[in-house]
Amino acid sequence: MKTHIPHGSVGFVETKRFTFAEPPHEMPMDIGGKLGPITLAYETYGKLNREKSNAVLVQHAFSGSAHAAGFLPGQDPSKEKPGWWDFLIGPGRALDTEKYFVICSNVIGSCYGSTGPSSVDPKTGRPYGLSFPVVTVGDMVRAQAHLLDHLGIERLLTVIGGSMGGMQALQWAVDYPDRVASAIPIATTSRHSPQQIAFNHVGRAAILADPEFHEGDYYGWRTVPERGLSVARMVGFITYLSDRKMHEKFGRMKQFAAAKVSGRQGKWAEGTIGQHSAVEFSVEGYLKHQGEVFVFDRRFDANSYLSITKAIDIFDLSAPSGRLAKAFGNVKSKFLIISFDTDWLYPTYQSQEIRNAILQNGLAVACLELSTIHGHDAFLIENEKPPEGGKPGVKNKMIQVVRDFLGNVAARP
Repeated sequence: MKTHIPHGSVGFVETKRFTFAEPPHEMPMDIGGKLGPITLAYETYGKLNREKSNAVLVQHAFSGSAHAAGFLPGQDPSKEKPGWWDFLIGPGRALDTEKYFVICSNVIGSCYGSTGPSSVDPKTGRPYGLSFPVVTVGDMVRAQAHLLDHLGIERLLTVIGGSMGGMQALQWAVDYPDRVASAIPIATTSRHSPQQIAFNHVGRAAILADPEFHEGDYYGWRTVPERGLSVARMVGFITYLSDRKMHEKFGRMKQFAAAKVSGRQGKWAEGTIGQHSAVEFSVEGYLKHQGEVFVFDRRFDANSYLSITKAIDIFDLSAPSGRLAKAFGNVKSKFLIISFDTDWLYPTYQSQEIRNAILQNGLAVACLELSTIHGHDAFLIENEKPPEGGKPGVKNKMIQVVRDFLGNVAARP
């Protein structure tokens, strides 16, 4: 039986591995210490042209992976979802793989193929756990630079990403001004506000308080801090959706909680059903489901959660001078900055601060706020129905502005 590949898809793809920084040549880390060997999981789509001038680096958000488009071997395209940014990457799409060579790598500190806390420390023969070095966005970008060297790419046509991916795009432009022609940071910030740090702290605190955490050495106990990791994910999901989207999706609908508890949730779900909680709101059931998927289906590592959220909180382009404009003093890139009007996690004013700092350095920058009901997650929305009146939804708007911007950069690099 022939497998049907959706129109515009890159088809079946391979996740590759690149290892570098072998001892004694470990990679220095921003906060201190060294890390090596380092393995990066990555995928590529399209072909690198003869001039090696058509490379596009895609950056994933906090819990993302290298699998940005297409289908992995063994997947059934008629039943399973493609990569997390599939609607943007492929033949004829905004990141047109007939024109561009698209690369996406999993960041260090993660648990989807790249070196992170769950990786084996060659010095001990055991997972790093909490001994894994503190990672910064700068470290993530530096590791990616080694990957590009390995691929023979000296200069990127653009770096694009949303949320933490947008932070990496900005860091690339600042740290490697001669290697980045343009950058497209989406729904992001130049540094976290106290409120943004506070949300991440609550998630980390939930994990640390889980009795199954075992001071980060739960690998040796053959257990997972399921309760804490699930709560951390619930907190995150609250920030990803807008108030309007929650009203539309859930309202104040109620349901019987007992009917929604999955047997695979295990011990962390015990005690949740009683007279005080026999009836729950639909939004509660949704959050529980997202926590369950994160723990059991996606199997995200709790130590990676701690590592990456701390990296996001540490990120501050204005350091050490305190002046954001100074960070862009040597930058040569053109910028397209996109924000969403209902994103209260990374509100538009933070994108405007980045735009103003770029303008102070005389650089070309376009800053667009797109209207959407979806909040922060709008840059990941795959299937959006056109709103009343027939105007294009946020996905189509984003596709169009990215396509136009990238086409202009390619035509006049």
